[in-house]
Amino acid sequence: MSFFIPAAQAQAAAPAPGGDPMITILMFGGLFVFMYLFIIRPQRKRQKEHQELTGSVAKGDEVVMNSGLLGKVIQVDENYLTLEVAKGTELKFQKVALHAVLPKGTIKQI
Repeated sequence: MSFFIPAAQAQAAAPAPGGDPMITILMFGGLFVFMYLFIIRPQRKRQKEHQELTGSVAKGDEVVMNSGLLGKVIQVDENYLTLEVAKGTELKFQKVALHAVLPKGTIKQI
């Protein structure tokens, strides 16, 4: 049975578990840098842009909500927007549900 691993090689001492602690620290550091660059930083950027968007919305703007609803802003409170979605139809939404501000006249073109 010469095709099997010789008994002397199979019984060789295994390397110490854990290895070098410096490599482990570097791997955790690399993982943190990766998470920061590809997950945390872009999410913070999107959050900041959305806060600027909700802070800059004003009466008369035409907007799209997260639900896809189009409307014209008729009233802006601290946390809420009142939209006119049809003549005489007003709906109230939270500002965080705002998706985008459209150019003037977009609703009439649709």
